[in-house]
Amino acid sequence: MNKAVFLDRDGVLNREMGDYVCKLEDFHILEHNFEPLRELQARGYLLVVITNQGGLAKGWYTRDTLQQMHEHLIKTYADQGIKITEAYFCNHHPEYNGSCLCRKPGSLMLEKAIARYQVDASKSYFIGDRERDVIAGEAAGVRGILIDSDQPLGEVLELIS
Repeated sequence: MNKAVFLDRDGVLNREMGDYVCKLEDFHILEHNFEPLRELQARGYLLVVITNQGGLAKGWYTRDTLQQMHEHLIKTYADQGIKITEAYFCNHHPEYNGSCLCRKPGSLMLEKAIARYQVDASKSYFIGDRERDVIAGEAAGVRGILIDSDQPLGEVLELIS
């Protein structure tokens, strides 16, 4: 079994904009997290992104734009020696699509990643800057770690054994 650190995207891996990041030029990666993520990877953790992207349902940006942002994220981290195993996203929004099981605080994205990558949830963590991230993680059997938006991950590494 593998162990993983699941990561929210906005406010954890890239700068929180206060609302949706709708354009690639507004997508700013938090470089202060390169070293902590390398350390987690060296400890044997898979790094998996779990993100709500309700702006798709609202029509604020397209799947192509989202794909460009994720490709930029994955390549930038790869250039720093960090492998993002996969980026899962929920494209629903309750005001536009009704409820779904994948949108955090739902845990379906985590459950899919746990099954696909044979992750031991009891040895895994979810780092997010919203309470819904912690709730989703705990619903999937993963320990949630709540941080402030844009907080350096190095400040919470001691919580991950």
